[in-house]
Amino acid sequence: MASPKYITDIAKVSQLSEQERQDLKPITDKFVFRVNDYYLSLIDWNDPEDPIRKLVIPNTGELKEYGRWDASDEAANYVVPGCQHKYRTTALLIVSEVCGSYCRYCFRKRLFRNDVKEAMADVTPGIEYIAQHPEINNVLLTGGDSLILATRKLRSILERLRAIEHVKIIRLGSKIPVFNPMRIYEDPELLDLIREFSTVDQRIYVMAHINHPREITPEAKRGFQALHDAGAIVVNQTPILKGINDDAAVLGELLDRLSWAGVTPYYFFINRPVAGNADFVIPLKRAYELVEEAKARTSGLGKRVRLSMSHSSGKIEILAIENGQAYLKYHQSRDGEYGKFMILPCPDDATWFDDLPGSEAYWKKPEKKLDSKADTQSDQTTEDAASASPVTI
Repeated sequence: MASPKYITDIAKVSQLSEQERQDLKPITDKFVFRVNDYYLSLIDWNDPEDPIRKLVIPNTGELKEYGRWDASDEAANYVVPGCQHKYRTTALLIVSEVCGSYCRYCFRKRLFRNDVKEAMADVTPGIEYIAQHPEINNVLLTGGDSLILATRKLRSILERLRAIEHVKIIRLGSKIPVFNPMRIYEDPELLDLIREFSTVDQRIYVMAHINHPREITPEAKRGFQALHDAGAIVVNQTPILKGINDDAAVLGELLDRLSWAGVTPYYFFINRPVAGNADFVIPLKRAYELVEEAKARTSGLGKRVRLSMSHSSGKIEILAIENGQAYLKYHQSRDGEYGKFMILPCPDDATWFDDLPGSEAYWKKPEKKLDSKADTQSDQTTEDAASASPVTI
């Protein structure tokens, strides 16, 4: 299959009616829109509720900007422009504000805006920081989408990271394996790059963003196999999204099809309360019940998945929600509280850790470390974009 053609103008999506294109233009004027003809071909255009459609075609709910742009206080985790260090052994390099697919639910939706710049054209400050901190043994290249970078740009970053002895794992966060799998299997230079830098002692992980089993096409499976053959390990993470995958049968099929394709089910996430995201949010109790029912449908390989909230204070694993109580523990902790067990009341309408009565006793809001430019309606402090004066890639 030839490489797909990208579309950045909603008016050129011919499958939409003229009225739909007019209605959606104010949203694409505010937030970046980008899709390709391959991914559009996965949509059932006769179904207005088609889940693949909802993933990438804008919706009017995005203009409801109640909530925060930076729901996990990422601004507080920047140690130098373009580099976050929230957990002791892990650093994030924001290498791209461009994404293969601008998923409409994205928790970094602030990066869709033209007034927010967090990625750095020059990642030198972040790489130098990582080199000076031997406790960091794994680095996530994210954004945006790390595999949207030109292969030569990706090579320059990987070469510099592999020159740091204590960096054992490099992670590539990406939607590309299912959004444009041809970018993987039709680029021998990319596969050679992965083969060179993913070794038995220093592995490359591809952190795929697969939200629905229909994304696992023959082309996607060919991409997975190419990555496997090159020595990468592919894992998957997805939020539970209202109207897209909030169905136990769909989630169970996703777990099965990932396992069959050799892709490790890694995380199910609670969707973060980001401005414009309300249409995708479901209550914690419902998410927990869906995940447990989905896991009951699959093998032990599928049951490896964890249900987690990527909260300001850490990754909070949801162990159970029973009889109005949430049973939680810190799977990762910003403040060194790994493993801390919590039992909190869980109202039926709670959708986030902060909605649980008493949760405030377990964490405190961090102070931001670098200046930012974006603001929110719910919190007038500038807390979102965390670069001093970076240039976009």
